[in-house]
Amino acid sequence: MRVLAASVALLLASALPLIAAEPKGSAAKEDRPLLLVHYMPWYAADPAQKKWGWHWTMNKFQPGHPQNGQLDIASHYHPSIGVYDSGDQHVLEYHAGLMRLSGIDGIIVDWYGRTDYLDYGLLHRNTSAMIEQVQRAGLKFSICYEDQTITKLQDAGRLKPEQRVSHAREEIAWLQQNWFRSPAYVQLDQRPLLLSFGYDGLKDAEWEQLLGGLAEPVLYLSEHHRRPSAAGAFDWPLPKQGLQGLKDFETASEKWPTAMPVAFPRFHDVYAEAGLHPSWGRIDDDQGKTFVKTLSQAIQSHPPAVQIATWNDWGEGTMIEPSTEFGMRDLIAVQRARKKSIEPGFPCAPEDLQLPGRLLKLRRADLTPERQIQLDQAAAFIAARDATAAKEILNRLEKGL
Repeated sequence: MRVLAASVALLLASALPLIAAEPKGSAAKEDRPLLLVHYMPWYAADPAQKKWGWHWTMNKFQPGHPQNGQLDIASHYHPSIGVYDSGDQHVLEYHAGLMRLSGIDGIIVDWYGRTDYLDYGLLHRNTSAMIEQVQRAGLKFSICYEDQTITKLQDAGRLKPEQRVSHAREEIAWLQQNWFRSPAYVQLDQRPLLLSFGYDGLKDAEWEQLLGGLAEPVLYLSEHHRRPSAAGAFDWPLPKQGLQGLKDFETASEKWPTAMPVAFPRFHDVYAEAGLHPSWGRIDDDQGKTFVKTLSQAIQSHPPAVQIATWNDWGEGTMIEPSTEFGMRDLIAVQRARKKSIEPGFPCAPEDLQLPGRLLKLRRADLTPERQIQLDQAAAFIAARDATAAKEILNRLEKGL
C-alpha cells in the first residue's frame, strides 16, 4: 500500500502543474474576443438519478427504450457518448477537454439559483461540479442567471412579492463571495460578467434596484435588448427571424457600451413532437455553413466576447457537442476559426478531438486506482493542449484492456 501511495503521489505531482498551462509560442492576440459557449447543466439520467430527467424525456420520450436503433430522447439529434447525467464527473471532464482542444475559452452556465425547489438544487450542484472541471482544464466560466425562477418561486408561495429583489440580491451576493472571485471567472472591463435570460423574471425597475444594492459592481448584460441598468445585451438565436436577427442586433448594439454577439449551428427544436407547444421555428444547419458564417461574423465584429449557443441544448438542436449526426464537425469549425481570426499558432488539430472520448471510455472501464491516476495525468496533458503526451498515456492504457 505504501508503494502504491507513493506512486500515486508522484503521478499527481507530475500531472498537476500541467493543468491550465499554455504551450509555449501559442499566445493569442491581446485584444482578441473570448470564445464562450452556453452550457446546460440540466440532464438527469438513470441510474445516476434513478430516473430519466425531463430534458431527456419531455414527458413523452423513453431513453431506456431505443427506437429503430437510436436513443429515444427529446431531440432530433443524439449525443455521441449516449444519454448522460450532468453530474457525471467523467462526462464533465470529457466536455471540458473537448472545449479546451477545440479552442473554446470557457463556458456561460445556465444557472437557476440555489433554492431547493423543482430541480434547482440539482442544477446548482451540477453547475458547481462543471465549474470544478472547467477550472481544472484551464478554462474560464461565467453565469447566466435564469431569474424566471423568482416568478416561479413567487407563484409557488415560496416568495412574497416584496421579497423578489432581496432574494435575487442574496443569490448574486453568494455568486460574489464564491464564484466571481475565482481567477477563472470571466471579467470584462474589470468587472465580473453576469447575464440574465429572458424577461419572465425581474422587471427593469427591479434589476435597477438589485444592481444598485450590490456591494461590488458587475458587468450585467440582458438578452437581446439592453435594459436601462445593463451595460449592454447578448444576442441569441431567433428562429422566426433567422440570420436577419443577427443584423438587427448588430445595428441596435452600435450605441451600447458592451455587446455580446451569438454564433450558432442551427435551431431545430423538438417541442411540437413532444406535444408541448408548436415549434419556435427553424434555422437550417445548411451542412455546417450556418455555424461557420455566424461564428465568423461574430468574431469580425470585434466584441470582448462571443457566445456560442449552445454546447448541449439537445431539445432545441443548437448543440455543438459531438453527435452521431454531425460528429466533431462543429468543434473543428471552432478550431479553424480560432486559427484564422484569433490565434494563428493554436496548437490543436482535428484528430486531437478524439482524445477526450478515449479518456472517457477508459474512465468507464473501471481501471485500477493506479491506472486512474495515469488518466488524471492524461487529462492534465489535454488541459495543457499537449496532445502527443496525452496520446502516449491513452495508447498504453488501451493496450491493457
